[in-house]
Amino acid sequence: MKPLFSDRELRGLVVFLPLAGLFIVGALLVRPRPKPESVEWAVAMAEERAESVELFRFDPNTIDYEGLRRLGLAKREAVSLLKYRASGKVFRIPEDVATCYGFSDSLYMRLAPYIRIGREYALVPASRRSERPARRPLEPEPFLVDTVSALYLRAIGALSKRQAEAFVRWRDLRGIRDMEELRACYVVSDSVARALEPYVRFAERPDPVERPVELNGADSAALVSVFGIGARSAAAILRYRERLGGFCRVEQLAEIPQVTERNYEMIVKQIVCDSCKIRKIDINFATPDALAGHPYIPPRVLRKLLRQRQLKGGWRDVEEMTVEGILTREEAARLAPYLRFDGYEAPEQ
Repeated sequence: MKPLFSDRELRGLVVFLPLAGLFIVGALLVRPRPKPESVEWAVAMAEERAESVELFRFDPNTIDYEGLRRLGLAKREAVSLLKYRASGKVFRIPEDVATCYGFSDSLYMRLAPYIRIGREYALVPASRRSERPARRPLEPEPFLVDTVSALYLRAIGALSKRQAEAFVRWRDLRGIRDMEELRACYVVSDSVARALEPYVRFAERPDPVERPVELNGADSAALVSVFGIGARSAAAILRYRERLGGFCRVEQLAEIPQVTERNYEMIVKQIVCDSCKIRKIDINFATPDALAGHPYIPPRVLRKLLRQRQLKGGWRDVEEMTVEGILTREEAARLAPYLRFDGYEAPEQ
């Protein structure tokens, strides 16, 4: 019987098999270290992350180690960013944060909405660059938050043009009476609030208990003097008061979109309402235009009211309108203080 291998082939196998075994053993012993993107690295970072995470706006050029840890970064990730910065790196755009050693794509995507690059570090587009040296910010001085202009906030370097304009709109709409409410403004970061705190002054307001504002007789200036009412919300209150014919209850302020729940809680303690000053509608003779302008008479009610009035001539009281299905009980309760019933004579039977 002919052998499977010749003597020469057998000698070759004897040499090859030990060499192949050595190569396999060497490959197992010399394995590459896990990269930051590997599963092992991700597990190690997860174990180092802080238990409680607080996401807030931050500038990677100025934030400290404690701030990075509050954002949920692991110790190695926080140190990596600080070392990157210490080596001379300046973060010009938010995407620069993703280039830090050990930062995964998922970590950057979680932080990206909160990254705010300061004006002194941000990359300026070529179309907006100038050969002239940048103007140095003014030295800040104490200012009254109720009257400070957007131009001044820009001049001292506190806010950009858009941020300063947004701050003034926020202040006029909501009112700002202390540092807590100033920090609540969405364009004011924690670092800006800390920098401004020594210079911010808040206007002294009259004691709302001693001098409450009467809602139906107050003009715009009187309304703005109330904590929680800014220029825009004061204008909205005056417009709504005109449509109503006056307020019969303080609680009606909550019906105005510009008066938030938080502001309402402050306002209601500082005002009173004289319901004797309201302007009433003669429901039996008022024109359709006069009725249509009232916020408590929606189009559905107005159509039924005009049709029924044309048929029967009018009503004696609001209860009669409820019985006829023109108003629901809730609508009648709201509208009753604004109605009067003059000149109606029931038809003879």
